[in-house]
Amino acid sequence: MSAPTWIFDLDDTLHQASLGIFAHISRMMNLYMERHLDMSAEEARQLRLHYWHRYGATLQGLMRHHDVDAGHFLQETHLLDELYRWLVWEPSLTATLRALPGRKIVLSNGPQHYIEGLLHKMDVHRQFAACYGMEKMRFRPKPDRRGFRCMLQAERLDPAHCIMVEDSLPNLYAAKSLGMRTVWISRQCRKPAFVDVRVNKLSQLLRQRW
Repeated sequence: MSAPTWIFDLDDTLHQASLGIFAHISRMMNLYMERHLDMSAEEARQLRLHYWHRYGATLQGLMRHHDVDAGHFLQETHLLDELYRWLVWEPSLTATLRALPGRKIVLSNGPQHYIEGLLHKMDVHRQFAACYGMEKMRFRPKPDRRGFRCMLQAERLDPAHCIMVEDSLPNLYAAKSLGMRTVWISRQCRKPAFVDVRVNKLSQLLRQRW
């Protein structure tokens, strides 16, 4: 059997975004909305969360309902020099990626410059054949299957030969519905039926036979 193609999420999968990066990005999004949509801090916070829950990404709601320029929003809210100090990842990440058989791709709801910047900072950029952010997914964020299909078609991949590694269950559900195998990064004990493998951290992938 040929080696699989690994599709990795970025935030809370390749690095621990919940330890600081997510909070900082959320603050920057709130400030952006306060300035450009002329709303209070609380109004911005509530609207950001509403759009995130409804569309999978705050930007989707801003584009649909407020005609916000996507490129400007993504640049202003993902300032790499401010985010690097919050970046935390497994010391064994490079070794884990090298040891896994097959091509590796990043598929993230973050902007392209953010994905590439963080991969370079973690010194794992050479381990990935391609990176797909919001722009390359045509602003169809996960779990929208159209975003997945953009990547699959561009890379000429058969979903049956792909393994999606994610912390988000809705995203894994979408990947499974397209025919991929799924790996859930979680410390929870449960394992939904659409999850093939659950691991606490990426290094545990090496315990499996792929």
